[in-house]
Amino acid sequence: MRWLTPGLGVKRWFTLFALCSLVGAFAFLHLTWTGPLHYSATRWILYLNALTDPQVVPLWVVGAVMTVLALAGAITSMVMLSRSILRATGSDPNTALDQIHSVRTLSRGPRVVAVGGGTGLSKLLSGMKAHSGNLTAIVTVADDGGSSGRLRESLDMIAPGDLTDCYAALSDSPVLSRLLLRRFGRGEGLSGHTFGNLLLATLSEEQGGLADAMQDVHEILKVRGQVFPATTQPATLVAELSDGRTIRGESQLATHKGDAQIVRVHLDPPELPALEELLNAIRQADLIVLGPGSLYTSILPALLVPDIAAAVRASPAPLVYVAPIMTEPGETDGMALKDHDAALHKHLGRAPDVLLLNSTPVSLEVRDRYALEHAQILGSRNMTAHVRRRVVYAPLLERGPVAHHDPQAIARALLSLKKQWGVGTTRPSKLKI
Repeated sequence: MRWLTPGLGVKRWFTLFALCSLVGAFAFLHLTWTGPLHYSATRWILYLNALTDPQVVPLWVVGAVMTVLALAGAITSMVMLSRSILRATGSDPNTALDQIHSVRTLSRGPRVVAVGGGTGLSKLLSGMKAHSGNLTAIVTVADDGGSSGRLRESLDMIAPGDLTDCYAALSDSPVLSRLLLRRFGRGEGLSGHTFGNLLLATLSEEQGGLADAMQDVHEILKVRGQVFPATTQPATLVAELSDGRTIRGESQLATHKGDAQIVRVHLDPPELPALEELLNAIRQADLIVLGPGSLYTSILPALLVPDIAAAVRASPAPLVYVAPIMTEPGETDGMALKDHDAALHKHLGRAPDVLLLNSTPVSLEVRDRYALEHAQILGSRNMTAHVRRRVVYAPLLERGPVAHHDPQAIARALLSLKKQWGVGTTRPSKLKI
């Protein structure tokens, strides 16, 4: 039944084939009845009539059976020819329908730009890729810990870790998605690295940077949409704290912040370039989504690239902030939703048009587990009227022992929000999903 999905561009040609076959059948009948094949056609009809007893089976049934058999043979030959051509061009016939659906249907999906990094952004992308092929992920590259930090220090490249997660989420190949996230557990120099990080490091080394390797990456990984680093040059996240201290490095923030609050973050160096393809995607976006993800270490670092911030501020597309479900220990302790909104406005120069907040209750067991790490549910206390009228509630919680966003739920919420935004004059306060 999926072949009957509107917009695939298949039904029209099948209909034309049926009509042409019908016209051709009548034309051939006219040719045989009035032309030199009349004698042969008559002998053929008499031969078929002799195969059955008219008292048991009407003579027209024989003709109907032959017609069905001939049509089945014609369709079978078309199918086998198509499969042979697909195999000869290196395509899998079993995935042909998915590819047609991706190209035809998903190409008409909304143009969504998602900004951030980490697990949250990859979850959003994995949910949205079933609804649109026009996805652009803008990924932070300021990570300086773990596998990303080691590769960054050794090769003087941008951090590949969050890029790998997003490529895995958008890849149309299940095998590649699995391999990209495969982490080596042994081997000198390999232990701790993921295959995806090593692949990006290899391409970066070969091309002299990932900027020139983007197209190759998208083709190799069969990415549905686009994934771009926020900047193509290594950058360090610098956090200014309320007690006057300054912390350099994303990986140092949670362990050294203490009880102080983050006043401002910036990148060093501050003037960083952004790819033109990335900026064009922002200009053409129907929806710009921030998060879900860590406010100071995933979302804001990508927005601190000057050209990206300017493009987002100038975009007429709705700006949606997918608020985290829980606070981030060592980063957003004690912060409420209004504080997240204020931080975004302060650093970006534009407040989100919508603050998308989870409405599904978090179980007591999950809350107790997070409390051991000094994390709690992100509060919506003391909201001003300006903040309250931009809050939209939707059920976003994924089932399980952790408080993560559900990929499909985020996709449904964003698509519903875009639809209701387009037909309404005011922002909906609760999505109808």
